[in-house]
Amino acid sequence: MKTTAEVEAEVVRLHYAEHWRVGTIATQLALHPDVVKRVLGLGVAKTPSQLKARMIDPYREFIDDTLRRYPKLLATRLYDMVRERGFTGGVRTLREHVALVRPRRRREFYLTTETLPGEQAQVDWAFVGKLPFPGGERQLWLFVVVLAHSRALWAECVLDLSVHSLCRSLVRASVALGGAPRQWLFDNPKTVVLERVGTAVRFHPTLLALCAAMRVEPRLCAVARPEDKGKVERAIRYLRDRFLAGRSIVSVDEGNRALVRFIAEVGHARPHPRLAPRTVAEVFADEQPRLLALPNPLPTTDRVEPAAVDSQAFVRFDTNRYSVPSALAERALTLATDDKAVRILDGAAAVAVHPRSWGKRQLIELPEHRAALIAERRAARDLKGRDRLRAVAPGIDRLLERWALGGRSLAIRVTRTIKLLDLYGDAVFAAAVADVVARDLADVGAIAMACEKHRKDRGRPVPVALLLPAHLDDADVVPHDLETYDE
Repeated sequence: MKTTAEVEAEVVRLHYAEHWRVGTIATQLALHPDVVKRVLGLGVAKTPSQLKARMIDPYREFIDDTLRRYPKLLATRLYDMVRERGFTGGVRTLREHVALVRPRRRREFYLTTETLPGEQAQVDWAFVGKLPFPGGERQLWLFVVVLAHSRALWAECVLDLSVHSLCRSLVRASVALGGAPRQWLFDNPKTVVLERVGTAVRFHPTLLALCAAMRVEPRLCAVARPEDKGKVERAIRYLRDRFLAGRSIVSVDEGNRALVRFIAEVGHARPHPRLAPRTVAEVFADEQPRLLALPNPLPTTDRVEPAAVDSQAFVRFDTNRYSVPSALAERALTLATDDKAVRILDGAAAVAVHPRSWGKRQLIELPEHRAALIAERRAARDLKGRDRLRAVAPGIDRLLERWALGGRSLAIRVTRTIKLLDLYGDAVFAAAVADVVARDLADVGAIAMACEKHRKDRGRPVPVALLLPAHLDDADVVPHDLETYDE
């Protein structure tokens, strides 16, 4: 039981000045007698745990030596080891001893240093949240680059943490800052480093190629040492508190536009943490000429990979399907993508360019790519049924084209439409088709409803479909002489 200094002083006063007994003091002050004895220094009987501690005495040297060699060894493992050597106590007794003798990790001390102008930029990501897209949602990340000397920063919202996205953001950051530092300092994600054993590092080859083109040295933080890149960590916390707090980002483009304004108007106008009262913008103005000049032209950061075109003339990428001209079906082409566009190449020629979709399982199709396919579907133009429809309602060609693009069976729709023509007649059917085309509809059911409306407007009777057995269509009726019938 803990006691305050005031209570201890009162215990001492009552015992030595007023000559109260221990029991009287404990009763009046609502204390345990052992607490009163402890305060008065009269000696307290040893607790059971202290008695048990004597059982460890023969094993103290072994336990201490083992913990010096393996300071993180669990007390339960030590318990198993000392039991094999004859210890008969409980694990709790061992835990109490280990808590007292386990070597403490030596506290590290850090030397505060300032990086030379143009020497280093620190790079990291911060998770922001999720954005909804057709077919699912994507994680939204904040990519941040901070110049270690001036604390000038650049950031953008990204939906991809691949090495190609990293390279793309590094190039954009260098362009925005007007140059590249001599070092890029990273953490240890798989995007950056494929393998690391101590100081031996195998960087991602795509990142190494970019560093070579930009003349920048890639550097890694020590493992489990986030303080090595404390400047970018502090910048991320600053952006969370000043930019992201209370703000809802509904799209990547909207978020990036807001970021550019915030960095220019607020981020770079803040006082420099070491060189106040100068601002970050003022220190950056001195550092910017020390940055490395950018190569001309800038290195490309597109993701390039082979792509197989399926039998329906689509290329699959990131769960989505992108169309190509139907003549290229079942061919092997090349896919070049970034965060804005998807380009499909045949050699060096681009055969299709699509805006990149960040949705999932989406079908992205250009109408012109289906022209040859539609022509093939129209190979039966001379069929009697379609010619009959065109003869009655010339505007139905627009509906036929929409049906062909829709992917469903064109023959079934034509058959159902011919039945409406037979049922309602030429005049009503032609007026109904013109109405449906004018309203930009394409469903056979819409034609049926329009036929019924025009029938009522014209006062025609309700049509009744007379279905006769097939064997009656070509039956020959032989006339008989009525005089042969019985009267």
